[in-house]
Amino acid sequence: MIGGRLERSALSGVLVREAVNFSSFWRSTTFSSTVQPTIYLVAFGFGFGSIVSSINGYDYVDFVATGTVATGVLFASVFPAMFGTFVKYQFQRTYDAILAAPVDVEELVSAETLWIAARAGVYGSVPIVVGIIFGLDPRWGMLTIPFIAFIAGLGWGACGIFIASRVKSIDGFSYVSSAVLTPLFLVAGTFFPLNQLPQWAQVLAQFNPLYHCVQLVRDASFGWAGWADVGHLAVLIGFAVLFWRLAIVFLQRRLID
Repeated sequence: MIGGRLERSALSGVLVREAVNFSSFWRSTTFSSTVQPTIYLVAFGFGFGSIVSSINGYDYVDFVATGTVATGVLFASVFPAMFGTFVKYQFQRTYDAILAAPVDVEELVSAETLWIAARAGVYGSVPIVVGIIFGLDPRWGMLTIPFIAFIAGLGWGACGIFIASRVKSIDGFSYVSSAVLTPLFLVAGTFFPLNQLPQWAQVLAQFNPLYHCVQLVRDASFGWAGWADVGHLAVLIGFAVLFWRLAIVFLQRRLID
């Protein structure tokens, strides 16, 4: 039943299952989720940094370090959500077993999204730690970055579950990654400022959740921007709520209807 009451016992049951399962492969996941964004940071920060020393008043390494948080969130949320959800309902039939217990689809999606967001909150913060090692000045505002990554991870985790509920085969993820996720990743202000792009691209960026994640992290690191940051946060929360509901509706259709 969609729109029902979320039972704490059902949520905790799914979360505990995910935590126990994660304990068997956390090393490989941690390696890929931390090394990949770090490689981007080192390659772009020190590669282009040798050509462009500063950008928008920031050292280029600092600019990339704060922007790469969005990359870490993306890799730790939407991709595990897409592949994990598809495998669980299509091949392993894990969700069939879970739904045989007193758990409904809404509770299942909510718990899965919370788990993915928690991972994104941790792994998404790694680039900031690496950036501090390479000279980024630590500030109190950076303590909010795991929370920002968590909120962004909620949206992208739910988005990944939604995508998995819509594709007919695992090969469909290639189209999504190439045609949707890669452009959003590139036009998020991670590696270059968007004010250098055409006006239409700057307008489209306002609908890119990754862009709002980047802006919030940068402002947390270099100084808050007042109501603009409230707007960025509102977009991330709206994105999360929208795809949470979409994921519930379409996964229920896939599993039950």
